[in-house]
Amino acid sequence: MALPPHSYDVFLSFRGEDTRKTFTDHLYTAFINAGFRTFRDDDELERGEDIKPELQKAIQQSRSSVIVFSKNYASSRWCLDELVMILTQKDVGSHPSQVRKPTASLATAFVKNGSLKVKVEKRRAALTEVADLAGMVLQNQADGHESKFIKKIVKVIEGKLSRTAFNVAPHPVADPGLCSQGGLV
Repeated sequence: MALPPHSYDVFLSFRGEDTRKTFTDHLYTAFINAGFRTFRDDDELERGEDIKPELQKAIQQSRSSVIVFSKNYASSRWCLDELVMILTQKDVGSHPSQVRKPTASLATAFVKNGSLKVKVEKRRAALTEVADLAGMVLQNQADGHESKFIKKIVKVIEGKLSRTAFNVAPHPVADPGLCSQGGLV
């Protein structure tokens, strides 16, 4: 049975060991209380395991994404793979499934350069792309008060989702919100 194109309003990407039981949990609760259908992966990925197909599906079926950048986010290949999928989903005419089931040109690149090299390049490009996005950082917002800051994030996402409600693209996705050390970038 196929799920509707947007099963979730928000997809939360975060490094579990850094923020799962603290900032991300509070942010998730705030999104739920605001009426947002929010995806949060509560399962730990084991070493050597590829990104779960359900994570890819959740990203595809989310209207927006919030990435919680924490101390160890960029050191996690799982987090970086999620980030690549989120940014790919955001790009018009591009779809994360192209990485899982490569097109002819991408398949050639995988064979020619090796999939690890391609993944590393994609992760590096994703980090470069998000570094150029404007955003919010906890220490610079709401006088450093986490609860006030989370309320601001919820308002930002509300605004983004209300603007994308009229988007008729086949895979409309709001620009991702990026949190840095518990902040939205």
